[in-house]
Amino acid sequence: MSAGWIDLTAQRAVVTGGTKGVGAAVVAALVAAGAVVATGARSAPDVLPEGVLFRKADLISAEGCAEFASFALSELGAVDILVNVVGGSNAPGGGYRALDDEIWAREIDQNLMSAVRLDRALVPGMVERGSGVVVHVTSIQHELPLPESTIAYAAAKGALTTYSKALSKEVTPKGVRVVRVSPGWVETEASVRLAERLADQAGTDYEGGKRIIMQGLGGIPLGRPAKPQEVADLVAFLVSPRAASITGTEYVIDGGTVPTV
Repeated sequence: MSAGWIDLTAQRAVVTGGTKGVGAAVVAALVAAGAVVATGARSAPDVLPEGVLFRKADLISAEGCAEFASFALSELGAVDILVNVVGGSNAPGGGYRALDDEIWAREIDQNLMSAVRLDRALVPGMVERGSGVVVHVTSIQHELPLPESTIAYAAAKGALTTYSKALSKEVTPKGVRVVRVSPGWVETEASVRLAERLADQAGTDYEGGKRIIMQGLGGIPLGRPAKPQEVADLVAFLVSPRAASITGTEYVIDGGTVPTV
């Protein structure tokens, strides 16, 4: 990406979970386009793009979100762009009976409430200024849940989708755009480890492990997972002035995985 295509010069951006996977790619893309970026995660990265502001924070907790929001506002002064990337699942397999209340609460905190809390802290400033963009990274799992292991994750992402639409209806008339990006399988560090583990179990190579995952999803017509940079490029476009008329909608980036209209 080049700033000639997307220009975010002087824009102040917050990206949650910006040290790995899609989050790290989004941070890099926004910086490359000229934005000043603050990010937070539970662990510090080995390397951050030059000039990126980082705060170690547990964004799954209410306290962590509040501390990080305070840090971002103190360092940036105000926020023009908020990209809520934090998400994921550590729930065990075994279907609905394997999920107790504690697991459900953790999945909801991680995949819904982290975004709700950061929005509540940072969107009012956007409304006051009459401009801003919020991106919620959801998942195709809200349309295509895998009952063996992602029931709670999918349900939380479904709730995030509904919440995001409601937020857009409330704040878009006040100058703040809200959009959703819904990835399918993305080849992040975590998914690489999963493919390697499945490959080892099946006695095959990494490409064979990837095929196992794709088969579990019902196939990916494109024939491969998305790259983090591809998701980040979509996010960079959506937060830019080039997407000034886009709000309240969802952009799926899944290689054709979802088989319905």
